[in-house]
Amino acid sequence: MRRHPAPFAAALVAALALGACASPGLRDSEKYALYDAHAGTPVDHFRYLGQINGWTPLGDSALAVWTRPGEAFLLDLSGPCQDLSYTPAIGLTSTMSRVDARFDKVLVHSRSAISMPCHIQQIRPLDVKAVRAAEKHNREGGPSLDRPSDAPAPAAQPSDSGT
Repeated sequence: MRRHPAPFAAALVAALALGACASPGLRDSEKYALYDAHAGTPVDHFRYLGQINGWTPLGDSALAVWTRPGEAFLLDLSGPCQDLSYTPAIGLTSTMSRVDARFDKVLVHSRSAISMPCHIQQIRPLDVKAVRAAEKHNREGGPSLDRPSDAPAPAAQPSDSGT
């Protein structure tokens, strides 16, 4: 039997009241494409010790969650999650220090003080270094880096050098 005691939930909410840190100027679909390109294969769960280093909403049905500075996960939700892009705080349900796909939820804390649960459909680990590099590259005005870091580079186009 899985239980989530109220005092634990309150502590969890306080620990998760972190602002989002998404790439500025990108649309939700572009932000999701950037993170999706650097996400690994789906996993059933991740270890969670009740604290999040940060989170980034990626539209209304996905978000990235940092559990440590060098560890993050892309959470795809089972449907639209009300107020995800605007909430000042989120929470995660967990059992025995782990968050499970298809069982646990993201709790969106809206201004009305009602936590809206959003079911986690899929969990994928993120290549944090590649995500940070892509975000930095985008901030500096370079072309979008929305492909995996291990993907082959696009073929060079022949140039007309006139020689």
